[in-house]
Amino acid sequence: MQISQVPSKNKPYSNRLTNFMILSSLICITYLITSFLIIPRTNSTHFSTSLQTPTTLEHIVFAIASNEKSWSARKSYVALWWGPQMRGCIFLEKTPPPNEALLLNHNESSLPPICISEDTARFRYTYRNGLRSAIRVARVVSEIVSLNYSNVRWFVFGDDDTVFFPENVAKTLSKYDHGLWYYVGANSESFAQNKLFSYEMAFGGGGFAISYPLAKVLARVFDSCLERYAHLYGSDSRIQACLAELGVGLTHEPGFHQMDIRGNMFGLLASHPLSPLASLHHWEATDPIFPKMTLVKAIEHLFEAVKFDSQRIMQQTVCYDRWFSWTISVSWGYAVQIFPRHVFLSDALRTQETFLPWKKGGGINDLYNIDSLGYDRHFPCRRPVVFFFDNVSVGSRGVITSNYRTMTDDNCTFDNMASPRKIGEIRVFSRKQELDTKQLLAPRRQCCDVLPSGSGNVMEIAVRECGDEELIYMH
Repeated sequence: MQISQVPSKNKPYSNRLTNFMILSSLICITYLITSFLIIPRTNSTHFSTSLQTPTTLEHIVFAIASNEKSWSARKSYVALWWGPQMRGCIFLEKTPPPNEALLLNHNESSLPPICISEDTARFRYTYRNGLRSAIRVARVVSEIVSLNYSNVRWFVFGDDDTVFFPENVAKTLSKYDHGLWYYVGANSESFAQNKLFSYEMAFGGGGFAISYPLAKVLARVFDSCLERYAHLYGSDSRIQACLAELGVGLTHEPGFHQMDIRGNMFGLLASHPLSPLASLHHWEATDPIFPKMTLVKAIEHLFEAVKFDSQRIMQQTVCYDRWFSWTISVSWGYAVQIFPRHVFLSDALRTQETFLPWKKGGGINDLYNIDSLGYDRHFPCRRPVVFFFDNVSVGSRGVITSNYRTMTDDNCTFDNMASPRKIGEIRVFSRKQELDTKQLLAPRRQCCDVLPSGSGNVMEIAVRECGDEELIYMH
């Protein structure tokens, strides 16, 4: 016997309900997938609430690349700027001899601890006539992260001949949100070097910084990048290439200095940009920054001023002596120049080419990425008179007095009344500079005044903040 099925009266309604539920489910699934792919996740680097307390040196870890051969000669540079409260490592390819620490009579507590780099033999290096050690140096960015330092906001990288100004490095980085992905550094001073490598690359000798969350991600993927970039020359090129794959570009900070120049770096230092001096490099290719001193002694002398006012070091201020029509350029803690004529401010701020190109051969090698002016190499008596930093002290009311004297013998004849060569000493009065975040983000040059002096061979200058509508020009 067959049992016949009686059609249900509710079937059309049931089909419509089923179709509606299927369609609604598809819409929800599509929305969730789209949200996951397009909208940043809650732990994304694009959102951060990490701007809590100011960044200081206790939040920074330094990673310095060196090797066994150069470390014994260059540890004196690192000892100049390293402090007991700082954290970091010197990376060598192997453990140095036990008695090497005694060669330069340095107390090991005045130097960072030594870390031994991992073996990099498994990575290819195909750049012709290059240095395979570039792979080892590049991997410092991942090996320093693996040491698991606590309370880190930034990793700062440099070479063993990089001289950092640690307080200024911390101050510079404090204006950035360390919870975001940042790659901070500077280009070369040489046009040819930037064209050869990249304008988006932080040159490693000048030093560069990577924020903690970016460094953690970079460390996880870096070895895979090394496999793809065997053809590149240096360590900094490999780091930049991998960061580019992560979608991160260079944040340019002019306080880091690669110093791809040779000879007399006076012009570059005396016209430092409106940014705290963070680093200097390539000391062995340049002359001592103070006359009649060795390289190391000259840097030690500079740090005497740094101890009193690190953020003001080499900051350029220009004022005018209306009586003699002189233009006076103060590079605090380094030098004071007097031009025996009226020089417009825009020209007084430009860099004098006292230095020579990094590479010989002419052409683009002679071009710089600097707003520079020519320099009279053959007739020193036509140049401005230079007074170099001599000493510094602070008074009871917090006024800092820095003194500058001539340190070279030009044998120039001059009119005692009108020539700045009659000046024997310059005293500069200032207060310690404490830049806040707004001043770092929107810097403004300070003003100075030539003060009445009771002595004919002493000039006194006061450096101060400019008025709201004050202009710096020859009145």
